[in-house]
Amino acid sequence: MLQIENLKKLKLLIVEDERNIAELLKDAIGEYFLEVEIAYDGEEGLFYFDKIKPDIVITDIMIPKISGLEMAKKIKNNNPNQNIIILSAYSDTKKLLNAIDVGVVKYFIKPFDPDELMDYISSISEKILKIKEVSLKDGFIYKYLEDKLYKNNSIVKLTNKELTFIKSLLNKKILSNNEIKKLLWSDKVSDERVRTFIKRFREKTSKEFLQNISSQGYTLV
Repeated sequence: MLQIENLKKLKLLIVEDERNIAELLKDAIGEYFLEVEIAYDGEEGLFYFDKIKPDIVITDIMIPKISGLEMAKKIKNNNPNQNIIILSAYSDTKKLLNAIDVGVVKYFIKPFDPDELMDYISSISEKILKIKEVSLKDGFIYKYLEDKLYKNNSIVKLTNKELTFIKSLLNKKILSNNEIKKLLWSDKVSDERVRTFIKRFREKTSKEFLQNISSQGYTLV
């Protein structure tokens, strides 16, 4: 059974040079994740890895510029716990042993069943989320598995709107006034209502926790 709530908190990077396969894979499983990005070669894969900080990387072995194994090795050197799944059209034992040496513990031979891939990702989702947390300004920590904000090991009591606000900031980085309105309210609201929301949010956290970027919006520090 898929852990839908867990999957919705994860970011996925697909690295596949066959564009039709990459798009089909994204169409088949993309809806389950918080964010999905596609790269078409190893260099682009490393670029998007640094950009979106994915929780899971799915890569073909044979991709241009930098092979999937070489890319995985570079990622693992700096991120030993990174979850990487290898796709391969080969049943070549040597290549698969090399993948294990790099630290890749799961691979799928093409053609593969997307449902089997999803079952595997779902099975490791809770383990990923248990160690997935973000350190924020003034000693605050957001824990993804629990959907909660902590300060000094104590839960900060937030409303559903405030939690939605934090999660969106963690995903998008900056939210404008108009984006906040659309995110948190179904009806039209004034700028004053947004300012009141921000004021109360800061009272529960700290003045430095949330930064106002002139002409752009708000971001977490």
